Amino acid sequence: MKIITVYPVGFACNSYIITADNKNAVIIDCGQEEVYSKCIKAKLTPQAVLLTHGHYDHIGGCGLFYDAGVPIYCGEGEEEVIFGDANRAIFHDIVLPEFAITKTLKDGEQINIAGIAIKTIATPGHTKGGVCYLIEDSIFSGDTLFYHSVGRTDLQTGDSGALVKSVKKLYSITGNYTVFCGHGEKTTLNEERFNNPYIK
Repeated sequence: MKIITVYPVGFACNSYIITADNKNAVIIDCGQEEVYSKCIKAKLTPQAVLLTHGHYDHIGGCGLFYDAGVPIYCGEGEEEVIFGDANRAIFHDIVLPEFAITKTLKDGEQINIAGIAIKTIATPGHTKGGVCYLIEDSIFSGDTLFYHSVGRTDLQTGDSGALVKSVKKLYSITGNYTVFCGHGEKTTLNEERFNNPYIK
C-alpha cells in the first residue's frame, strides 16, 4: 500500500491518496482541489473519497471528485454537519462545493474499495458523526487525534466528553499503528497512549 500525503495550502487539512495497485486510489479527506490534480498527475483513478468529518477544510475539494462520478462517503449523522448553515458560518460564509454523500458508514463497518480493506471507527466528539479509518497498520484520524493533541470541541456538534471516549476507544485497539492526522505531523498510537498530555 502506498500513501501520498497532500499537504495543505492555507487552512485546508492533510489529505491522503492511498493506492494498492498503483492504478486506482482511495482518498481520505479532500481539503482542496489540488487533491484531484495530484491523482491525475500520479495516473491514479480515484474510486472513492472517504471523509473523516464534514468541516469545510476537509471537504473543499470534493466538488471535482463528485463531478467526475466518484462516490463520497462519511460517517452516520455527519451529512447535516456538512451541509448545514453552521459549517458555512465557521468559515465566514465560504461557498461549499457542490456534491452529495453517496453512502454513510456505521461504526465497525468494513468495506473494500480498489483492493483496499477499510474499517470505519465511529469517533464522535470533534463532530457528532466523525469517524476514523483503519487500513492495514494505519489509522486515519481526521481531527480526532493529533500528535500530542486532540481535536477541538467548541464548534458545531462538538462534545468534549464524547471526544475523550473516542480517543480512549482508539487507545484500546490492540497493537501499535501509524496515525495519519488531519493536521500536522503523523504519529503512532503508542506515542499518543503514553505521551499525549490531553487524554491518558
